[in-house]
Amino acid sequence: MARILNIASAQMGPIARSETRKDVVQRLLALMRQAKARGSDLVVFPELALTTFFPRWFMTDQEEIDSFFERAMPGEDTAILFETAVRLGIGFYLGYAELDLSEGRARRFNTAILVDKTGVIVGKYRKIHLPGHAEHEPKRAFQHLEKRYFEPGDLGFPVWRTFGGIFGMCICNDRRWPETYRVMGLQGVEVVMLGYNTPVGHTGYPDVDGLSHFHNHLSMQAGAYQNSTWVIGTAKCGIEEGSLMIGQSAIIAPSGEIVATSLTLEDEVIAAACDLDFGRRYSETIFNFARHREPSNYGLIVERKGAIPPPA
Repeated sequence: MARILNIASAQMGPIARSETRKDVVQRLLALMRQAKARGSDLVVFPELALTTFFPRWFMTDQEEIDSFFERAMPGEDTAILFETAVRLGIGFYLGYAELDLSEGRARRFNTAILVDKTGVIVGKYRKIHLPGHAEHEPKRAFQHLEKRYFEPGDLGFPVWRTFGGIFGMCICNDRRWPETYRVMGLQGVEVVMLGYNTPVGHTGYPDVDGLSHFHNHLSMQAGAYQNSTWVIGTAKCGIEEGSLMIGQSAIIAPSGEIVATSLTLEDEVIAAACDLDFGRRYSETIFNFARHREPSNYGLIVERKGAIPPPA
């Protein structure tokens, strides 16, 4: 018997710098209600879903920087998300900037949480693959300063048994790295939830940036297929404070096929009935890891960080 879980991807259009947390949360609540109205058990929101994508600006005032971060989750402005989810009977993935003071110093992470239908946080992930740069680059129209404002995540790529399956999380740039999916795949992941904020002009090479939409779906489809998992990709997108970010939110099957995708660059809900057993036809055949993987030959993947060509 199939294990069907109805999952929604709640794409968001631009968030202006002037929008308050309460304003943004009201948009999230509207999307949550739409997802529930479509029969969804779980809704996936984007990366940094509570604020504009602030790494586009070079800032030196720490108080200004910290205004984009959450010191508690749930907090005063976000508690209503949890309360509404309980009332509706729906879980959610939420990306946000986290200010952690638990170890006696301020640590800042690009974070996502998974909340079940009872309003309990059942999983937390902190973004590992931080893109961009750490210092001001004046020639850029928009900065990409994630390496300045965040530390690399310190929680690894865990998975959780919840919603009747095995769930994992990652964030934005993580989707480009095959190791992200494979580490979760080796734990039997069945659904990977993935929020992103992706500016079109993030590399500085027009020919590369012109392929941003192709690369977005390519990386998620490959990760889904090669690890026999569903991937739920959710964008914050559109022209946000003058910067164009890609949409293309998608629900991708373990076959690598896209079963639902967004059509706009605005707030939009897409949904699909996801059979959590569907991946078995791949994990028990082509990608039967126990039968076909040869890890003794993969040592360089963990031993070496950068590429080293052979001697000339």
